[in-house]
Amino acid sequence: MRDLLIILFFSSVFLILQTYLFYPLWMLLFRTKKNVNVNVFSNNDELPVVGILIAAYNEEKIIGEKIISVFKTNYPLEKIKVYVGSDASTDSTDEIIKKLSKKYPNLQLVNFGGRTGKANIINTLADKSNEEIFILTDANVIFMENTIFNLVRHFKDQRYAQVCANIIKVSGSDQGIAKQEKSYIVFENRIKFAEYTRWDVVMGAEGGCYAIRKEYYAPVPKNFFMDDFYITMNVIEKDKKIVFDTEAICYEDVPTQAKEEFKRKVRISIGNFQNLFRYKKLLFPFWKGSAFAFLSHKVLRWFTPFFLIISLVSSAFLSFYSPFFLVLFLLQVLLMLFPVADLISPFRFSLFKFISHFYLMNLALLKGFFMFAKGVETSIWQPTKRNVE
Repeated sequence: MRDLLIILFFSSVFLILQTYLFYPLWMLLFRTKKNVNVNVFSNNDELPVVGILIAAYNEEKIIGEKIISVFKTNYPLEKIKVYVGSDASTDSTDEIIKKLSKKYPNLQLVNFGGRTGKANIINTLADKSNEEIFILTDANVIFMENTIFNLVRHFKDQRYAQVCANIIKVSGSDQGIAKQEKSYIVFENRIKFAEYTRWDVVMGAEGGCYAIRKEYYAPVPKNFFMDDFYITMNVIEKDKKIVFDTEAICYEDVPTQAKEEFKRKVRISIGNFQNLFRYKKLLFPFWKGSAFAFLSHKVLRWFTPFFLIISLVSSAFLSFYSPFFLVLFLLQVLLMLFPVADLISPFRFSLFKFISHFYLMNLALLKGFFMFAKGVETSIWQPTKRNVE
């Protein structure tokens, strides 16, 4: 029995380290540049027509700035059509879009009579759009002048079906969890770029902004969260290549409130497990680059809450046999209390903040798993509170 507990403890610890330490270090330290796409459109080429799809619900604080940033571009305006699906917004979102459509004739508002959810909105907009390239983007992601061109330029190479943008998280301050979230996204983007250069895949486009060929857009199933990951995995399933373009830069506000981010992570967790059961066959053969990345970068991370529980319980039983495991058990209990301590008296030390954030987000993953197991009846969402005036 003791030997089994030791195996369980060290296996769970290893799997946590594999997804959070070993895999990222291996990808970043041994990154190759041999697969960077150089077969791209230039400004002098005949560029493809682009349909930009935006799902919005009560985004009056940011939708105007978003639309203006889209049209403030060096991409030919006659080759852009913007579709905004308003999910029965109850604020002034629709009025702002209607007003801007007078200035930008290729901006179209698509109203939905009742709450329908993001997946249904983008499916409807994709059906409505006849453009050969889609750019799917969130209402709070602000484009740079060359964002559209840098995304679309890769489609000159027919091997590539999808291009991921480099979304940079911004905030007015580093209060709350802002610093932790910004650091996490920088870390994630570096791993995704390394996956692209090594295997021509990206383990999940960030839903805030990515481009895809119309023919490879996969309609998202009803009540599915994480539409971006579903669509990306469909591209991988069809054995097409994906780019992560570090120069396709856009900006997104980062939440500062742990409560808001916790709710978002729960939604993400539900979508993670929906996608795992849909695309579980892509974990094999395990030696294939995309399968190894799927397991190490995503699946092990999704199961980290369970590994944390296994390591805690196994070390608790092993503490009766060894002072070493008693120390490890007490250390884990202490670390798990960090989110509570941070709530009572916010930490000032960055390392403590990161530890607190790690355990809180894993709690969100765990809650999302049980909600998934219970069954998902709707994917209708409430947008994260925006840090804009």
